[in-house]
Amino acid sequence: MLLYVIILAMIAGFLALRLYSVLGKRTGHEQQPLARTADDRPAPVAIPRQVDPTSEVREVADRNIEAPAEPGLRAIIAGEPGFDVGQFLGGAQAAYRMTLEAFWRGDEEALAELVEDDVRASFAEAIAARREAGETLDNRLVRIERAVIADARLSGRDARITVRFDADIAAVTRDAEGNVVAGSMTDAVETHDVWTFARTLRASDPNWKLADTDEA
Repeated sequence: MLLYVIILAMIAGFLALRLYSVLGKRTGHEQQPLARTADDRPAPVAIPRQVDPTSEVREVADRNIEAPAEPGLRAIIAGEPGFDVGQFLGGAQAAYRMTLEAFWRGDEEALAELVEDDVRASFAEAIAARREAGETLDNRLVRIERAVIADARLSGRDARITVRFDADIAAVTRDAEGNVVAGSMTDAVETHDVWTFARTLRASDPNWKLADTDEA
């Protein structure tokens, strides 16, 4: 009988320890509200992003924005609060590389996604002349030394931002037999391009397209 009582006491002690480990100590704060299910929880409230156009521009102004562009950038940020200057510059550099590479290889379909119709027509004309001459470009963008926003304008909802690219490009032109007729892959040439990108603010398409090209 005594052994039976001892065994029951051991079992009771074991269960008490298990309950303690699962529930923990009482702290006086146990009456917490029950966790709601997903259906019962209120929908989260979106907090709008507060944008200060002046501070947004000032963050990158010292090295990436020329003074004439600042008023236009402030207007663009005010017109589309989600616009980010640093992100735009990163995207512009990627677009610079992709557009040049598509032009060099004569990929008009890729260019159609990157440039506006007028620029596409100019590129298509140059590509056609190159094909007629039996020449191909074996160019390589070595590096983008610098990308600076030189100008920015907003007319209604139509935004235009001009970026000056300082880059090193290795350029080679080959004939139909693959012989080099101009340029060198070992000597990169410094280039200074001025490209203007355009977009309609608050449009469903978030992409900026190349609207104009020039040399610095």
